[in-house]
Amino acid sequence: MSLTTCLWFDGNAQAAAEFYVQNFPGSRLGGHEEESSNTSEAEIDTPVMVDFTIFDQPFMALNGGPAFHFTPAISFQIPCADQSEIDHYWDLLTTDGGEPGQCGWLCDKFGISWQVISPLMGRYLGGADAVGAQAALHAMLSMTKIDLEQMRLVYESSLTS
Repeated sequence: MSLTTCLWFDGNAQAAAEFYVQNFPGSRLGGHEEESSNTSEAEIDTPVMVDFTIFDQPFMALNGGPAFHFTPAISFQIPCADQSEIDHYWDLLTTDGGEPGQCGWLCDKFGISWQVISPLMGRYLGGADAVGAQAALHAMLSMTKIDLEQMRLVYESSLTS
């Protein structure tokens, strides 16, 4: 048994699924269910549901209409191996209508919130030196995109002070 995340879209479920599948590893499109026969002529080609997988996790995109919208109360974390990977996903998800947030958070062009982070941040935020960890935290709080080198420098500078 596994959980499937259902994402509610307002007519752009197929576009969102295709975007994610094209840009994330471990991804593929599944099937889709067409609108019922009582829809308008313009909506006939719009699927109600699109199954897809990203990072080997199952998702369903639902064209549910304008009743509900995404909020940052739910976000997806991308645990990046290094700064290059952070830069890649940050640029990918903020381009073409995405919006940067604070501390590695962003909202993509479909309204989904993401945290583009790295397990390496734990070296500085949870490091043995409490003063350095506090300095790294303050540095992170001033960032939009995570800058691992800046966090390292701030953390290590407290060791020599």
